[in-house]
Amino acid sequence: MLTDFDAALAAGTVRYIDDRCLDDFVDAVLALRPGNDVSGLKLVYTPLNGSGLECVRKLLAKMGVKRLTVVPAQEKPDGHFPTCPYPNPEIREAMEEGLRLCDAVKPDLLLGTDPDCDRMGAAVPDGEGSYRLLSGNEMGVLLLDYLCRTRISRSTMPENPVAVTTIVSTDMAAAVAAEYGVELRRTLTGFKYIGEQIGLLEAEGHKERYIFGFEESYGYLSGAHVRDKDAVNAVMLACECAAWYAGRGMTLLDAMNALYEKFGFYRNGLVSIAFEGQNGMKAMEEVMTSLRADPPAEVAGLAVTGRMDYLRDNTGLIPSDVLELHLAGGAKLIVRPSGTEPKLKLYLSVKGGSEEEAGRLLNALTAGANALVNKRSRS
Repeated sequence: MLTDFDAALAAGTVRYIDDRCLDDFVDAVLALRPGNDVSGLKLVYTPLNGSGLECVRKLLAKMGVKRLTVVPAQEKPDGHFPTCPYPNPEIREAMEEGLRLCDAVKPDLLLGTDPDCDRMGAAVPDGEGSYRLLSGNEMGVLLLDYLCRTRISRSTMPENPVAVTTIVSTDMAAAVAAEYGVELRRTLTGFKYIGEQIGLLEAEGHKERYIFGFEESYGYLSGAHVRDKDAVNAVMLACECAAWYAGRGMTLLDAMNALYEKFGFYRNGLVSIAFEGQNGMKAMEEVMTSLRADPPAEVAGLAVTGRMDYLRDNTGLIPSDVLELHLAGGAKLIVRPSGTEPKLKLYLSVKGGSEEEAGRLLNALTAGANALVNKRSRS
């Protein structure tokens, strides 16, 4: 007896998607290649027991990567995620299997994609025999700089190029974009807003102006083939970027340090403060009300030099319950309530003249921001 599904298959109203769809997607990503040779790269890759394996493996084969090691325990799809209870490449624990394999394989690059393959994490040699994870902001800045310098050198940079990031991503992106004459647009948190900017450029008949978008939470996109972050695209860019620097005797960590030396030592942090109990949401809302009604004059000893209220001010974005405090020395504190739970997210940004100074500033701002919220929650 035919089931409804069998009948739908027979009628052609439902059909299986064959490998041609996968090939077409990978080819759409490959069409965005800046074009640097990656055949000499040695890679370790983990799909974190998710969906990325087929796409990424097919992509790397078409790019000419010959030395690829997939993390065995995380290769096959498994919705129970036995090796990492929280399969998020932002979290070090999720990347531990890959990091251990790196100690044996010694690759140029460790790449990990999350279960639905839209975010990518990476680790690179640290110069001391181990590997260092790059933050989402660091990878975003590296890829933005690489794309700009490569497209300019190959005369493929469009007129009036546009890059897009979010209000909570690193301010270092603005410095890099300015270096190459790229307009940097900032959106609210969420890659859908970056995709929206692509749509606006497309509606104007100039989607080619969009060259790159990223968010601090490990999402990247260099083309208009999709409207969301794409880890397959990100893997391609990371490989090309690593290979380009390898040809100059540098790792991606060397490259990141060179960018810090050039543009300044930017550091970012994220603190989440939960409000417990049945009145948690109300307590969180009261903190936001207090910060609006009586904004602080300083945070961690840094004077508040300006503020932006994304709910009440004319920001050019849709109103959102977000407060942004600008502090002396180029530091910044953004306070944003979670939309689903009683939790405030504090996004911290500092800039120092050295790595050590930036680290001290970030530690001080972290303590000061915590103290500010705790004080307002008790008042």
